[in-house]
Amino acid sequence: MLTYIKESFEELKYNVTLPPKAESSNLMVIVAVFSIIFALATWGVDSLFGELIQLYFNKIIN
Repeated sequence: MLTYIKESFEELKYNVTLPPKAESSNLMVIVAVFSIIFALATWGVDSLFGELIQLYFNKIIN
């Protein structure tokens, strides 16, 4: 296990390169936009199911 951790740190230190700042900024914007879209889609589906369940139980009670 310790060998795996040591090799992982060595790989990060010697083999991984960071993208340029401009590319990182563009990727961050893309991730933020898709996160917001996904959150809105999840909220919409949740609201729709909430309304459907409320209608279903209102029909059963009345």
